[in-house]
Amino acid sequence: MKSNQKLLLMFWLFRAKATKKDGKAPLYVRITIDGKDEEISLSRKVHPDFWDTEKKKSTENSSDAKLTNKKILEVQVDLDRHFTVLQSQYEVITPLMLKNAYNGLPVLMKKYEVKQPIVPIPTLLTAFDNFIVRFRKMVDKGIRSDETLRHWKSRRTKIQAFIAFQYGIQDMELADIRYSFAEKLYDYFTFEIDKPLAEITAKGHIKKTIQILKGCVTNDFLQKNPIESFVCSGGEKDVEPLELEQVQRIIQKDFAIQRLTEVKDAFIFQCFTGFAYQDIYALSKENIVIVGNKGERWLIKDRGKTEVSERVPILPIVEELIQKYAAHPYCVKYNRLMPINSNTKYNGYLKEIGDICGILLELNTHRARHTFAHIMLNSGVPLEDVSKMLGHKSIRTTQRYCRVSMKRISENVGKVRKILFTQGGVLKKVS
Repeated sequence: MKSNQKLLLMFWLFRAKATKKDGKAPLYVRITIDGKDEEISLSRKVHPDFWDTEKKKSTENSSDAKLTNKKILEVQVDLDRHFTVLQSQYEVITPLMLKNAYNGLPVLMKKYEVKQPIVPIPTLLTAFDNFIVRFRKMVDKGIRSDETLRHWKSRRTKIQAFIAFQYGIQDMELADIRYSFAEKLYDYFTFEIDKPLAEITAKGHIKKTIQILKGCVTNDFLQKNPIESFVCSGGEKDVEPLELEQVQRIIQKDFAIQRLTEVKDAFIFQCFTGFAYQDIYALSKENIVIVGNKGERWLIKDRGKTEVSERVPILPIVEELIQKYAAHPYCVKYNRLMPINSNTKYNGYLKEIGDICGILLELNTHRARHTFAHIMLNSGVPLEDVSKMLGHKSIRTTQRYCRVSMKRISENVGKVRKILFTQGGVLKKVS
């Protein structure tokens, strides 16, 4: 939207409020739009004898007068800039809306509303910093992983580098962000840097930036998210799960090294629960819940990524692992079900395990989650149930996990083979 309204600014002295001590009067600016007015104090004073009514400036030859004239120019530029931004967001702009924007208040706040303490509008990087501080508190509480926190810090560094590259500045005002910011950020990640990122990775960074700006809208720092409509879907990486035979190969492998045994067990735990890294990392005894008349033991936890509850019955192999590590020093000290390394070490050791077990697919925590969905779906568990166990917000997300196993295809095609062909392989005649 684009407003065609005109902005008029008039700087004037409130002579009636001139002080007796030095005779100076406070300086104001009057905002006029469509015949309606609002006034803002510049917190500066000028003696009426030195006020040029036509040029709207102080003529006094002093450092204080120079600061006053500088303030007048700054206010004029700031009001013009805020007015331009509001024109792109609203069809009708009032002087009060412009005054609110200039003072860092919610644009649509009424004149006589009870004013809340003014919270300074952050810059983009400050918004990232505020999010990271809050995320750190959740890490300290054990409801988010330190590895995810490191990802957020790294992402913030990448955004800072982009701003310096694209705009030649150290930080960026939220009001200056346009839709083109997302497009330029995508090009920067995929074309401009020395080691270009894959499309899915680049869009992942943009998606998280959209999340930060969404929080700014929630806190009334922005009227709307300027890059919300940027499409971050598409290019989804197809994660091939392990076949059950490969999972069994890992289970049966006896590792003489304790660190590999612990990582192997954690991976198997994931393969039969579907918990993501940050969720298995934070699992404690409190997440074991007795369900139903039969007293089944379930693992129930709000997923860290989506805050949607994951509800998974504890299978025998998982129960064995819980009992195995019940007295482990790490689990006792930190009230955890499994001893889990940092994400980096965990995935590094999994690669070593994959090599030892002769598995060509790279083992990682995300593949374990897909393997769980693969095992459940090909064992007859309905898609809706698997979606609930995985903690997905939408069943469409779960559908991306659907892969029919080769064994299942072989069995079904075997039925077709018997119907269409003789034992000798000859196509049967149609009766």
